[in-house]
Amino acid sequence: MISVKWRGLSAAFAVAGTCAPLSASAQPTSTSSGQTFPSQPLELVAHTAAGGGTDQFVRLIAEIFTREKMVSHAPLVSNRAGGGGAIAYNYVKGKRGDAHVILAVATGTFLSALTRTDLGFSIDDFTPVAFLAMDPQLVAVTGDSKFNTVKDLIDAAKREPNTIVSAIASATGSGRLFQYMLEKETGAKFKYVSFKSGSEAGTAVAGGHIHLTTENHSEVAAHLESRKVRVLAVTGERRMAVLPNVPTMKELGYPIVVGTGRAIAMPAAVPKEAVATMEGMLRRVVTTKLWKDYSANNNFEENFLDGAQFRKYLDSRREEFRGFLAHVGLLKK
Repeated sequence: MISVKWRGLSAAFAVAGTCAPLSASAQPTSTSSGQTFPSQPLELVAHTAAGGGTDQFVRLIAEIFTREKMVSHAPLVSNRAGGGGAIAYNYVKGKRGDAHVILAVATGTFLSALTRTDLGFSIDDFTPVAFLAMDPQLVAVTGDSKFNTVKDLIDAAKREPNTIVSAIASATGSGRLFQYMLEKETGAKFKYVSFKSGSEAGTAVAGGHIHLTTENHSEVAAHLESRKVRVLAVTGERRMAVLPNVPTMKELGYPIVVGTGRAIAMPAAVPKEAVATMEGMLRRVVTTKLWKDYSANNNFEENFLDGAQFRKYLDSRREEFRGFLAHVGLLKK
């Protein structure tokens, strides 16, 4: 049996505890070059198309920065989708030393990019700033689907391997990671179609074109309201407040807990004063009502990790991702 936790996170959370009080570093500060940070509009980079979970996360951060007057210029959101995150990560890697470029991290895709040997990325190409929360996945099917339970899906995928089609946002993201774990646990075999964002994956399921998706709640929420999509299970430690009648995978007898870490990084070699200021801004973000409401609606598991703790968490999961990427044929020797 596979019992998957967010490895390394519990220990890091024990060190981090709850959010610390906002420090002076949350206010604009001067860097070693004498410049004030932030001194120009922040560019917040998402590796997905508009509407995806990472895009919604980064737009929420931008809105809170603006509402709370943490910046004097409205942030710009830059969607750089494609290549399993590689387009966005290459862009940020190329902005070495530029503290005004901020990367929205979805940990599954980010860890995959860092682990793959063919993409040329290293953790040293980035500056981990903060981990904010874990965003669980869903198992969602079309509203009129013949599959009424997760077991129905698994049984069909075992009887007829590679005929039950799943829409995913990335071939290396947390949605695909969850299904890798499910296949390993049960012997089922699904077929996968990748989209530029989780919202596009959700739309494909809502339209009846694809059997299921395992992306995040925020990416299918609109289709749940119209009943074009039904949720069979959630992958967090507990049920979602917004889906109280939907069981967890653990309740159904599948000991798999997985989710998308929501975090922030900057390019390498940015001034340490700017990193401290950004961390302070993010500590303030997670205390706001707008964040708390969004977090509650999406059942985020909130725990704040600073940059050093976030990097330690990434390092702790590399071996897990090596196994995953080897399975899907993306780990080159």
